[in-house]
Amino acid sequence: MKKIAVVIPACNEEAYIERCLKALKSARLYFFQHVGKLAVLPEIKILVVLDSCTDSTASKVQQSGIQTISCHFKNVGKARHLGVQHMIEQGCDWICCTDADSFVQRDWFQVMLQHQPADVICGVVDLDEWGHLSTLARQTYLSHYQDKMDHRHIHGANLCFKAASYLQVNGFQQLDCHEDVDFIHRLEKAGAQIVWSNQLRVTTSSRLSSKIAVGFAHFLQKLELKQAAKKPISLCK
Repeated sequence: MKKIAVVIPACNEEAYIERCLKALKSARLYFFQHVGKLAVLPEIKILVVLDSCTDSTASKVQQSGIQTISCHFKNVGKARHLGVQHMIEQGCDWICCTDADSFVQRDWFQVMLQHQPADVICGVVDLDEWGHLSTLARQTYLSHYQDKMDHRHIHGANLCFKAASYLQVNGFQQLDCHEDVDFIHRLEKAGAQIVWSNQLRVTTSSRLSSKIAVGFAHFLQKLELKQAAKKPISLCK
């Protein structure tokens, strides 16, 4: 962890991107204030991949002083891969992924350091709001979700890994959804050392609409439709 990168794909996320970046800046500052004695302090770079944005997302990111690159994929797998490749080419050896509608907890970077050595760390997510969800949806979600160490949840909103491990399995594929799950499954097959941590935490939006047809919002919609008990739910984030 000599040079850390955070990669955030964003497609029309003007409602959430400022919250996301504010939390990352706060976590970066907290890390440098509490990291203790290290021979060399790592750099922490943040990159937003602007994918087909037509709203004010780009201007809000630019006003925050965060680095951006642009693409017109409308594909989260391709956008993530572009961002990760870009940061690896800049010499980053530890890559962190989160989402524009999510915000990391203050000790996010510190927890990553505490979990070393690791090839990959898979964290957990909390929902930012429950008020618009039914009691049944909340109960079903909480009974499904394993908020514990050695869980097996995979979230693109809370995922970090060695650059070398990413390159070993050819990174994220060009998938509209589940690019994170596909990536981790390939790393598992390759024998990567994976830490499944509930100490690494990110809060994510509980919105019920999204650009991704079968993403996390779709998962919550299925809970609202009371389909959770009838068939397996595929959790994509």
